[in-house]
Amino acid sequence: MTPVLEARDIVRDYHVPGSLLKRARIVHAVKGVSFAVDQGKTLAIVGESGCGKSTLARIVTMIDPATSGEMLIDGERVDIASDGLTPEMRRKVQIVFQNPYGTLNPRKKIGDILSEPLIINTSMKADERRDMAMAMLKKVGLEEKHYGRYPHMFSGGQRQRVAIARALMLNPRLLVLDEPVSALDLSVQAQVLNLLADLQDEFQLTYVFISHDLSVVRYIADDVMVMYYGEAVEYGSRDEVFSDPKHSYTKTLFAATPRADVDSIKARLARKAA
Repeated sequence: MTPVLEARDIVRDYHVPGSLLKRARIVHAVKGVSFAVDQGKTLAIVGESGCGKSTLARIVTMIDPATSGEMLIDGERVDIASDGLTPEMRRKVQIVFQNPYGTLNPRKKIGDILSEPLIINTSMKADERRDMAMAMLKKVGLEEKHYGRYPHMFSGGQRQRVAIARALMLNPRLLVLDEPVSALDLSVQAQVLNLLADLQDEFQLTYVFISHDLSVVRYIADDVMVMYYGEAVEYGSRDEVFSDPKHSYTKTLFAATPRADVDSIKARLARKAA
């Protein structure tokens, strides 16, 4: 079976211009990263800030081109730098960002926000767009009455549901989720993660999930790729990576993450009391 997404030796370099006191230099943000994601599966990309995971997300969503390497979606090579981007390819990949309020136009009602991708990319009539937007609101756990409201009238979790709904309006093959729950309360995080799991099952969606939260990754991922200074230092199934990490950075990352089970909490309290 052809993977929905395949990346081969992806490199992304940035040119930093010089000044009177500093020479011009090249920043190697992503260094020869390769991976593949099958339909209906989730690849989690993990690492600290500055490791290159968000840069890689921008390449996968075709916002930025790779400096070199090859990316294929449904077996079709994508090179926006030389070939441009067809509307069909744009519909296949959508992204959900960390801060939903920053990506929702505060001057537009939710119905207009959801309908906008359909206006740009399809020839659907107004009543068809409205019906589809209403149906998608229900899919993400909202109600028809929310159609005519503005983003500021919603909680953070509800706004993220709207952002997910908008990303799904074009029936994408691949959804890139860039820290989609890190700005939410723990209880709301669980609700949104359960929603993403349900939508994946229903629509057979493929996810690339960007995160630094290992507890979230352990819950949602099928495969895990750990990045460190632009390189993929560990890549394997979730169970393999979590049960037997190979790279020293992965071991350090796991060791630095507090465990939330009762025994671990009791052990930390005992150490503090000693």
